[in-house]
Amino acid sequence: MATGNEPKQNPEKNPGLSLPDNPGTPDQSGTPKQQGHACKYEYAVPQPAGNAVTSSDNAESAAEENSEQEKTDHSHAMLPAWQHPFHLLALENLTVTRSQQNLIENVSLHIHCGNLVALIGPNGGGKSTLLKAIIGEIPSTGTIRFGDTEGKTIQRPRIGYMPQQLLFDRQSPLTVADFLAASGSRRPVFFGLSQSRRNHVLKLLAQVEAENLLDKRLGDLSGGELQRVSLAFALDPIPDILLLDEPVAALDKTGRALFYKLVAQLRERYDLLTLIVSHEFNVIRQYATHAYYLDRTIRAGGPISWLESDPQTAQWFAAIKEEA
Repeated sequence: MATGNEPKQNPEKNPGLSLPDNPGTPDQSGTPKQQGHACKYEYAVPQPAGNAVTSSDNAESAAEENSEQEKTDHSHAMLPAWQHPFHLLALENLTVTRSQQNLIENVSLHIHCGNLVALIGPNGGGKSTLLKAIIGEIPSTGTIRFGDTEGKTIQRPRIGYMPQQLLFDRQSPLTVADFLAASGSRRPVFFGLSQSRRNHVLKLLAQVEAENLLDKRLGDLSGGELQRVSLAFALDPIPDILLLDEPVAALDKTGRALFYKLVAQLRERYDLLTLIVSHEFNVIRQYATHAYYLDRTIRAGGPISWLESDPQTAQWFAAIKEEA
């Protein structure tokens, strides 16, 4: 689900909110440049309150409907690109230490909205650790900064996070509708869903082409179906940043390709900054805009278009192809 976590930041450091000439190595000047992706998507224009109601039941239903409208209107009322408050995720010398050992060390990346970035590397290289540091789940040193188009810091962007797998009781009678509704409803789902809440869940499933799963029991879903539901959960509300941690590990080759295609479509539709941990580079390279090789630190990476041809990344790219 999309969150507003605020990772540790260092306001005294200026990470230089720009896209560096050498991807993975931040610009040291600290001067914002007019380079890279300019967000084409928008934040919702505030909407007027709903119609007045007289009964308490109707009031609760209207409150839910207004709350859901606030989430889903992100895809409608458009602001010009230059007014978009979110533009860039900047990591500067990010380090995570456990038991006096660095799990990741001095990771520096600048990623713009609209980029679909594949994070590749060996098992134990720190890929999942990096995502957890970004959402503030584990402590880190260095700087995590979210910037707007003018280089100013944004304190609390919306972050959607999809873990490697959902942990739940497969014997539970919980349905897909119950699961997705529970995150935003103010009453227990066993009391039943209001029509407005049910419609909201149906819209979430439509985002991931899974409307047919609405009333299925969560424990009866296949691996691919469960991943789509998990993705729908991460998209509520539509985030600025979407983090996907090995989302296709349990899927077959066809399922992996279909999932990556869906993520690429969502990235294009909402101009999402998408960071995805993957071992399927030969598949995801068809949809990603950038790829980086992480083995505790960034070893190589950049735009997909020149990964194979750049002499400095050729050896790492060859290793990626062997592992994929």
